[in-house]
Amino acid sequence: MIRTVVAVVDDIFFVSKIRATSKALGMIVKFPRSAEAFRTIIEDEKPALIVVDLHNEKIDPFDLAKDAKDNSEMKDIPLLGFFSHVQVELQRRAREAGYDAILPRSVFARDLANILAGELP
Repeated sequence: MIRTVVAVVDDIFFVSKIRATSKALGMIVKFPRSAEAFRTIIEDEKPALIVVDLHNEKIDPFDLAKDAKDNSEMKDIPLLGFFSHVQVELQRRAREAGYDAILPRSVFARDLANILAGELP
């Protein structure tokens, strides 16, 4: 079975990095552009991982976490957020929202292949 990951990311650098890495690993990555698209993908795909850029402006990363953790079908899907290390407030809010892992962008980029393969820090 091919591993599917949902990436709520709109930063073009990270989108391209995630696409290239997932292709090399033989994985499928879906990039929803709205909260509705996110819910549809989760219901249809049952992904192995949800990756969220905590700086995302199209889909609120904290509402997304609440929805994911309150939904019986989504609550067991690992939820990983990444952020700019200088914005520690985002890290605090993500922890409170229920993210399973929260990483600085540099660590996320460095460890991306392992993360997509299922090795959460």
